[in-house]
Order: sequence, then structure tokens, then C-alpha cells
Amino acid sequence: MVELFLSMEKKVIIYTDGACSGNPGPGGWGALLMYGSSIREISGYSPATTNNRMELSAAIEALDALKERCMVDLYSDSSYLVNAINNGWLKRWTANNWQTAAKKSVENIDLWQKILTLVKLHDITFHKVKGHSDNPYNNRCDTLAREAIKRKS
Repeated sequence: MVELFLSMEKKVIIYTDGACSGNPGPGGWGALLMYGSSIREISGYSPATTNNRMELSAAIEALDALKERCMVDLYSDSSYLVNAINNGWLKRWTANNWQTAAKKSVENIDLWQKILTLVKLHDITFHKVKGHSDNPYNNRCDTLAREAIKRKS
């Protein structure tokens, strides 16, 4: 019965990227959501932020845009995001009351808490892609993020 439920979930591919003009500074994020032949582009802006916050925001906003449970392949050039999920950092941080192995407070706790909520809603596989390379989807997300900054600057 579980296999039948999983096979009925929509399969969505998401690419995300964040950018900052200065770090910290004005920032933008961009995402592509692909389902079948449909592609939806979303982006946003923050007047004072960091690159890591924009990388996390891109993933949050893309996952939050999904209206029902989905099987998601999420691609990001952010080692911070992908390694935190795939290498178990996020699980350790929560188990250690939001402390790193060095006993320092985890940065961006508010965004990580949102990601924790979203990963429970969907079946997500996180993939690392090389940034500023030959991946047209990642490059488009970078353009969306940078355009968001330019529109507000």
C-alpha cells in the first residue's frame, strides 16, 4: 500500500540558487520548479542578508510553493544546504539543541527550522551541482537571484 501511495505522488524537479551583493548585503534568490513539461520560475529579495540565507531561502520558497505532497529532486550549488541534509549535520544540530560540534550556536536556525518542517511534507532528495558551470537550470536560478537584487537596488 505504501508503494502505491508513493507512486501517486507528483515528481517535481527543483533547482535553487542564492546570491548576495556583498556578504552581508542585499540578496536575492531564484528557483525553477519543473513538473512534466511545465516550468515555473520564482525569485525574491532581501535588503540585508547573507549568501547562505539566500541559498536556504531559495529552497524554502520553492518547497513552500508545492501545493501537495511530492517526490522532489532538489538541486543546489550550496554545499551548506546539501551537506547539512545529506551528511546528517541538521540531525546532529537538532539533537544537540542547535549547537555545532564545536559547541557554537548554529547560524540561520530560523531557516533550518522551516526546512525541517518542509522536508517532512515531501519525499526530497538533495543533489549538489557545480555553480557557475554548464548547468543551464542552475545558471538560470543564478540569473533570477541576481535580477531580484538589481530590481530592488
